[in-house]
Order: sequence, then C-alpha cells, then structure tokens
Amino acid sequence: MNIEIWYDLVCPWCYLGKRRLEAVLLGFPGGASMTFRAYQLDPAPVPMPVPIWQAMTAKVGNPRQVDQMIAHVTEVVRGEGLALDYERAVAANTFDAHRLVAWAAAQELQLNMIETLQHAHFAQGADLGSHAVLAQLAGSIGLDARAAFAYLATPAGTDAVNADLAEARELGITGVPTYVVDRRFVIQGAQEPAALRSALEEIARREAVDSPR
Repeated sequence: MNIEIWYDLVCPWCYLGKRRLEAVLLGFPGGASMTFRAYQLDPAPVPMPVPIWQAMTAKVGNPRQVDQMIAHVTEVVRGEGLALDYERAVAANTFDAHRLVAWAAAQELQLNMIETLQHAHFAQGADLGSHAVLAQLAGSIGLDARAAFAYLATPAGTDAVNADLAEARELGITGVPTYVVDRRFVIQGAQEPAALRSALEEIARREAVDSPR
C-alpha cells in the first residue's frame, strides 16, 4: 500500500495528521509506504514574517473567531503530544520550504526534514520563508547547510513542487491533509486514529478482493 499525502508545512492539521498516520501504520498488516506531496494553503507572498494570529485575523476579520480557532486546534494538537505555540509561530510562504523537502527527499531524508520544519514552525517560531533559517534546519538533520542555502538560491526543485501542486488541482484536492492510497482511494482530513485505521483496513480489504487470484 502506497499512501501519498498532500500537506502544507504550516497546516496544524497536517502536523497532527502526520503523527496519527505514522502511529496507525506501526505494525499495519502488509505494511505501507508514505510519500508527501506539496500543497499550499496560501500561495500569496509574505514579504515580512508576521505572527500567525495577525495574519489569520487579517483574513478572517474577526479576532474572537480567530482566538476560538487557535484555541481549538491547539487543544487537539497538544492532546496528541505535539508542541504548538501560536504566540511564537509566524506566517510564511512555504514554496521554498517545500523545495527544501524535495531536496532532502532525494537524500532519503524527506520525513526527517518535514518533521524538523513542522516542529520549528509550530514550537520555535521559525520563519520557514527564510533561506537562512531553512538551511540551518537542514543542517540540524545532518544535511550540508551551505549546500542547502546554495540550492535554495537557485530555482532547483521548483518543477517538483509545481508538479505536486498541479496534481492536487487535477485530483480536486482543496484541503489538507488529503491521503491518496494507491491512486484509487482518498481519505480527507486529520482523522482520529481509529477512524483512519478502519479506513485503511477497508481499503486493504477491497484491494485484496480486487486483486487477481
């Protein structure tokens, strides 16, 4: 079973969804592979880093509603043991961060890079739009920070990210996380672990029935 996950690095539900999926796949019968695909919740440029609360309020227009949204997702995500500090988190355009993930993936460190970037954004207030910050984070997982910075200074990886974004449009993906299993089945949202496991077990059952005997 191959699971492709469309996600954005600054999406808290993707942060949660990754943790839940990894837990469900531990010991999953038959095994499963994960491949993460780039998605951008907001492709607009962010010239200067601004606090997430400020950016969300500018979009939603209702500070009280934003407070409620942040309180809810913070409670859910922290309940899964993940760090989330919206007093430090800043908004960022994630295109270059996705390019960095593509670079790390070529060196078989995709999951490590994603985990590091998500934790840095949600728990440490790291600006994922900064090439210097991204290079430093690449260095923290054993990659060459100077090489990462040089890579980000070029258009390298742009085609890979654009391909993921284009495919998301073709598949009709409008929200993340979205899981596409074996290019046949779609699971949307950061499902509760029991529901996610049940969905994957049902997919495995269907595929077993459909496979030639």
